[in-house]
Amino acid sequence: MSGLVVLAVDDESPALDELRYLLDRQDDVAEVHTATDATGALRELNSRRVDAIFLDINMPGLSGLELAGVLAKYAQPPVIVFVTAHEDKAVDAFEVGAIDYLLKPLREERLAQAIARVRAGLDARTQPAETTPTPATQGEPRTGSDDVIPVEMSGVTSLVRRDSISWVEAVGDYARLHAESGAHLVRIPLSTLESRWQDKGFARVHRSYLVALPMVTGLRSSGSGTLVSIRANGASEAVELPVSRRQVRDLKDRLIRDPLRQYRSPTGRGDV
Repeated sequence: MSGLVVLAVDDESPALDELRYLLDRQDDVAEVHTATDATGALRELNSRRVDAIFLDINMPGLSGLELAGVLAKYAQPPVIVFVTAHEDKAVDAFEVGAIDYLLKPLREERLAQAIARVRAGLDARTQPAETTPTPATQGEPRTGSDDVIPVEMSGVTSLVRRDSISWVEAVGDYARLHAESGAHLVRIPLSTLESRWQDKGFARVHRSYLVALPMVTGLRSSGSGTLVSIRANGASEAVELPVSRRQVRDLKDRLIRDPLRQYRSPTGRGDV
């Protein structure tokens, strides 16, 4: 895929100039366009293809959150990244489909991470869905990408800590998080979570499963292949998940070379 076309939106000129400058410096960004309010942003979006919009929250007229709600009705909306000085709007941002949430003042390395997540989100859109989500899951929010993930439970938004998640299961374009608080369906592909969390202690072991390495208790061979044992939070017994043949070596390498933790087999012998 060619470089990204992005739109930066902020009503404060110094902040907008800084954002444009930093976006221009990103290797994966081909074009940067700007707007100072929601009206100007919609004008830009109607005149050209835009892959991602980097959007301030507090603006005159339509706020960034309200603009995101309008964009959600587009057939092919741009990926949304919020750029704001307000820490307390993260849950609202992810509920309207944002893929990332950046705090001002911007750091160049943090912006690079957001660009990578934009690319992963766009790539995920091209992957065919395996199943169709049921109507009950249609209202689930998109997830965040940092330490907590907002999830919808009975109409109430709750925050699930990433370090409370044992494993993640693919459900078409959705993912089911298996955490201390239970199983939560979120509207994001497993491939996107893999790209976000591969440096956070998670490993893809199968086309349908992503596991938290600190929760791995061992590997064993079975008649059908290799199984990985997961210490599931809140469960009395370990969960066993299949490991695809091409992932076995990578999984073993990651388990062995991680010096920060000890891995125990289900038998307690300490081998993996």
